[in-house]
Amino acid sequence: MFERLLARLMGRLPRHVDYESARAILEDDSERAKRALAAHPETRPEMLYYLANAGGAEVRAHVAANPATPIQADELLVDDDDAIVRAELARKIARLVPGLSEDAQNQLRERAIALLEKLAADQLPKVRAIVAEEIKHSDRVPKHIVKRLARDVEAMVAAPILEYSPLLGDDDLREIIAAGAAQESLCAVARRHALSADTADAVAATLDVPAVTALLTNKSAQIREETLDAIIDHAQAVAPWHEPLTLRAELSIRAMKRIAGFVASALVARMVEDRRLDDDTAEDILDRARKRIDEEAVDQEDMSALASEAASLASAGAITDDFIRAAIKENRRGLVLHCLAAASGLSHDAVRRIMMAKSGRIVTALAWKAGLAMRTAFMLQRSVALVPPSQLLPARDGIDYPLDPEQLEWQLEAFVED
Repeated sequence: MFERLLARLMGRLPRHVDYESARAILEDDSERAKRALAAHPETRPEMLYYLANAGGAEVRAHVAANPATPIQADELLVDDDDAIVRAELARKIARLVPGLSEDAQNQLRERAIALLEKLAADQLPKVRAIVAEEIKHSDRVPKHIVKRLARDVEAMVAAPILEYSPLLGDDDLREIIAAGAAQESLCAVARRHALSADTADAVAATLDVPAVTALLTNKSAQIREETLDAIIDHAQAVAPWHEPLTLRAELSIRAMKRIAGFVASALVARMVEDRRLDDDTAEDILDRARKRIDEEAVDQEDMSALASEAASLASAGAITDDFIRAAIKENRRGLVLHCLAAASGLSHDAVRRIMMAKSGRIVTALAWKAGLAMRTAFMLQRSVALVPPSQLLPARDGIDYPLDPEQLEWQLEAFVED
């Protein structure tokens, strides 16, 4: 009878395990059965305590993970030599502590907190990281444990706490930054929801490229105008800041004009469109970017190389809508202009002047002449020629050219004739 019972137990334990069956497992040498008993929610506390002392590493790991395990057994396992055992215990205790009442279960809470403190200081970063991950959203854990984890030298430990913990205030965060936080920790602070202006100032002052990028990308972060100005002062040479800068909703007109002086034309166009500026202001910003781009010096050797590349692409029939759109997205403006010249038969100088004309009709005519679709023509208007919003020429029915071939030819003839 016992053999039949043991065979059944070695597969999977039933929902209810009687005392005699459990005791039989303890007296047997089957590790598989002991693992099942160690994980069972109805295993008696004294048996779990016994397994915490006498079981193998896998058995002890199941004991550590079992919510039914008595605190006395957990206190044994917190110093276990096996990292997996401590990791399982860390996950359980970190989930347990926030739910313990400070009144009704005071003694249990104190002992559980003592375990949590020890696990938060475990020699293995993985164990500390489990604690951090489990308590990162909780406001019902001791703050001193949270602050210890926030200062951990391992990013996998500190980052979850720094990014999410509601127990860390502005003073705590600024103190951690001032102490020389690692880059990953700075980025975690920068990603915090509703980050205050004071803490945003502290992040920005570090000029750490990934951290400031994370700050600018964080739409909920409060960033003062003067802080944005300070970032803009250094942004020209830092490409990762360009796009998130243009997307900040709180940009002043003055800041947008400064940004238009160094970011890609497509970013300027989107910055202007997203804010629905009045025509005069939009034109002023776009004009600054347009003139700056046109005046940027291009090495003659580079010009020749671009012209040669465009000619080769044209000969191969490779100047397609997909190619031009991709080049625009990659900010390869020089190549785009040379390709338009090669595909349309116009001179590069004529194409350059068309792009400076601020006319959606003329740019559309150029795209048509180059054999491109109206969708590409609209992209050229917005992102390359920086046509003011009021002068953009949209497609007819969403896809077709809105002008007939005669009108399109006339646009080009009137513009390029000498």
